[in-house]
Formats: sequence, structure tokens, C-alpha cells
Amino acid sequence: MQDLLDAISDPTRRAALALIWNDREHCVCELMTRLGATQSRMSRHLKVLRDAGLILDRRDAQWVRYRKNPDIRPEFAAVIAAVLAAEAYAERQSA
Repeated sequence: MQDLLDAISDPTRRAALALIWNDREHCVCELMTRLGATQSRMSRHLKVLRDAGLILDRRDAQWVRYRKNPDIRPEFAAVIAAVLAAEAYAERQSA
């Protein structure tokens, strides 16, 4: 559980996870563009998410594509969904 909490403690990682969590693959280039991050910064954040078991990656030519880990424990998935929903709600309220 600590790895999960550490992984979602960073705003950039939560933003990346929110994009990836929609059950679609995203290449690192797309995540970089959408989040305004450099390749090295994005790769470090994605490694933390991958090491925590939240996402999976696969190489596609020169790109790496990321997707939600379908085998994540249900209780972890519930925590992530709640955190992402709360963050989205807070963003709508502040807009």
C-alpha cells in the first residue's frame, strides 16, 4: 500500500494516471505534450507508477506506450478512482 500512496502523491503522476486510467494506451510523447513535461521527467514519473504496479508498458518501435494494469487489486483500483474523482471535482470547483 505504501508504494501506491507514494506513487499517487505527486501531482504530475496523478495527472498522468488520470489520462492512462481511461483504459486506453498512451505513448510517452502524448503524455509529455498533455502534461508539459520533458521526456526524462515523464519517464521518471511513469517508472514510479509502473514500479507500483499501477500501469504496464510496451515498446512500439521508438515509443513506449502505457496503459492501466488490468490486474491491479480491486481495493487499490478503488483508492485510485476515488483520488482521481476527488481531484477532478476540486478542479471543477476552482474553475
